[in-house]
Amino acid sequence: QVQLVESGGGLVQPGGSLRLSCAASGFTFSIYYMNWYRQAPGKQRELVAAISTDGGLTNYVDSVKGRFTISRDNAKNTVALQMNSLKPEDTAVYYCNARRRRDEYWGQGTQVTVSS
Repeated sequence: QVQLVESGGGLVQPGGSLRLSCAASGFTFSIYYMNWYRQAPGKQRELVAAISTDGGLTNYVDSVKGRFTISRDNAKNTVALQMNSLKPEDTAVYYCNARRRRDEYWGQGTQVTVSS
């Protein structure tokens, strides 16, 4: 059974940091690209960060470049998103996503709220 379980969300003040983690099981993690998406209320889901199978390539949406860092540990089947200098506009539900060709898996999401 495929599972992607996110953790680490919560309430943080502007300028603060959070680290999201996603634990994967039930598939061959190391051959899947891993991605973090987010969806704010009333908005479409957007791709925030992506990482290649070996971690050598990463990509970010412009709005988080320089603030967020995606990483993965293929030995532990985990992917993380380190979020620094958080802004109110980063408030959203964050989803872990695994993708390889036509196969795609999603986590249940974790809420991140940036507010004073």
